[in-house]
Amino acid sequence: MRYNFTVVIKKEENWYVAVCAENDVASQGKTIEEALDNIRDALELYYESSTEPLQLPKTFVSTVEVLV
Repeated sequence: MRYNFTVVIKKEENWYVAVCAENDVASQGKTIEEALDNIRDALELYYESSTEPLQLPKTFVSTVEVLV
């Protein structure tokens, strides 16, 4: 089966770090594309040994305005 995950990518020094919002699985890469490929692999490995149906929490992404 195919699932969609929410992934946030941040630039940290010389790396792009990708973190999955649903389960905190993380990976990195030298480029955004590499970080996405690596997080995809990491998620597949994370769930490959699961014997139960995958149940993902509902994830909501939003922005907030803050006066600073």
